[in-house]
Amino acid sequence: MAAHVRTPVYEGPFDVLLQLVSEHKLDVYDIPLADVVDAFVRQLPEAQPLDLEVCSEFLVIAAVLVEFKSRALLPGPDDVEDDEELSGFEERDRLLARLYELQAYAAAADAFAVLIEHAGRSVARAAGLEEQFRDAAPDLLAGTTSEQLAAAYLVATAQQPVAGLDLSHVTVEAVTVSEAVAELEDRLPGEGTVGFRQLTRHCTTRMQVIVRFLALLELCKRGWVTLDQGTTFGDLVVTWIGGAREPRTVAMAGSVEEYDG
Repeated sequence: MAAHVRTPVYEGPFDVLLQLVSEHKLDVYDIPLADVVDAFVRQLPEAQPLDLEVCSEFLVIAAVLVEFKSRALLPGPDDVEDDEELSGFEERDRLLARLYELQAYAAAADAFAVLIEHAGRSVARAAGLEEQFRDAAPDLLAGTTSEQLAAAYLVATAQQPVAGLDLSHVTVEAVTVSEAVAELEDRLPGEGTVGFRQLTRHCTTRMQVIVRFLALLELCKRGWVTLDQGTTFGDLVVTWIGGAREPRTVAMAGSVEEYDG
């Protein structure tokens, strides 16, 4: 948490003061930095225990403001932007962030060291039962017959079946687009024009239908077939145009086409 400062032109967190100066909302000339630093130093004895993070942040911001004010007092071009002046402090900000991260890791290391020290004070019991308590231990075989022991031995030594994992619900079906393309190349020249539903009538799974649709797209890209769908959600009409034989038409659902022969 940033230190709280009070000046004639501003009262509030110290880091906000730097932001206001960099955004030209406050003039660095109107800020008595010496009075701000003296007030912060007077508050240090009252802040116990001392917060090093607040002190480090105050020193960094105070150093930036001092450099702002010293540069403003020196003669130079009037068009120098404060953003350019702040560019030199980027490395300092990165270093400060790394210091904060180092403090967090150091605190975690200290916490682990305390846990290890406490654990080192514990000693595990290595001895067995004391002599006066050995006879009081229960007999684990009381009431057990020799037949029961023999049956337990047979169960323990019997060969256990190998557990199998059923992957039938996730196994990918061995259907490839290249195989479907070869199948359609053999079938479509004899069909001529045919509906997609008729082409996939023998398919038993959705994956087989999808693969054949992809195969038709591949054949269409090669220029061997034409695809036509007259109505929305209607049957996809496939016509073979890549072979030497003239395409013929077969009967489809909802329509009948002429064919040669």
